[in-house]
Amino acid sequence: MLDILLWIIVLIIILGGISLAILSFITPYPKRSRKDFMEKIYSYKKGGEFDNLLSENGSRIFTDPKCYLSIIIPAMNEQERIGTMLQECTEYLTARSKKEKDFTYEIIVVDDGSRDDTSEVAYTYAMNNLRVLKLAKNKGKGGAIRDGVLHCGGKMILFADADGATKFGGAIRDGVLHCGGKMILFADADGATKFSDIEKLENKFKEMVNDENEIDYTFPGIVVGSRCHLEEESIAERSLFRTILMKGFHIIVYLLTVKTVHDTQCGFKLFSRAAAARLFPLLHIERWAFDVELLYLAEKLHYPISEVAVEWKEVDGSKIVPIWSWLQMGRDILLIWIHYLTGKWSVTQ
Repeated sequence: MLDILLWIIVLIIILGGISLAILSFITPYPKRSRKDFMEKIYSYKKGGEFDNLLSENGSRIFTDPKCYLSIIIPAMNEQERIGTMLQECTEYLTARSKKEKDFTYEIIVVDDGSRDDTSEVAYTYAMNNLRVLKLAKNKGKGGAIRDGVLHCGGKMILFADADGATKFGGAIRDGVLHCGGKMILFADADGATKFSDIEKLENKFKEMVNDENEIDYTFPGIVVGSRCHLEEESIAERSLFRTILMKGFHIIVYLLTVKTVHDTQCGFKLFSRAAAARLFPLLHIERWAFDVELLYLAEKLHYPISEVAVEWKEVDGSKIVPIWSWLQMGRDILLIWIHYLTGKWSVTQ
């Protein structure tokens, strides 16, 4: 009986491996060259051209920053929640810029093919150094953040959830590649995080470069917000079903990909301009598991990554459909693992 059970387990493993191999070759993923990311794009309604993170000069990877901080906020059908998040965000940033003369910023809201008035609601905050990048069709959270990052101008780049579940104080590929900041932050539009926590990420970055006063945007560092401390204290309000799915997801991520970050999915991450310019053009995953590939690439390149506890709250209106979204994320993680293992994807592309 034990022999039969053992053979069944072996057969399942073999069939699973064959299925994964087939799936890895039939699943389409976008292939883009550096030239594709150099295309000019323009702000919603304002019409002004976005900056480009990548340099056209072959001897340089990234362009010079035009501000201290770029904040990337991906949003899809968020007209009900994004206003509250942007109100908190702009209040914090405006107050801080008045106190610190060197604190300059930009906000890029990337509308990922919304069918509602997300862009219109975001545009009402346009006087607060905010621009809207409206995508013609949905690319997924990772694709939206990438577009924002590739068109920003910050020294540091922060991306964060638009639900406001974590705090700012002290958003993705397409958006990141067109920003002008020294640092780039990306944040989700649901407001699950609070902007005051950005200072925790900044301080940790300064520790990484051993400088308490200056931000070195040429240093390829990453600081990730974490909700792990909230789970231990049972503060994070999440259903039992979502908790089980999350635990299983974390185990798969650790076994196959990212080893140094416990909470890969917290939508509150800070990148230096140097790190963003190197990592975001390499992304293949554009949906929910893009964070995993991003951090996995950083580990393979031996970029320093730190994790910092942030405040977070559950916000109604999540876009994740538990069953299908988690299955898709699990599939993407398996494909990340097998593609990099076989050399189909690499950090030299």
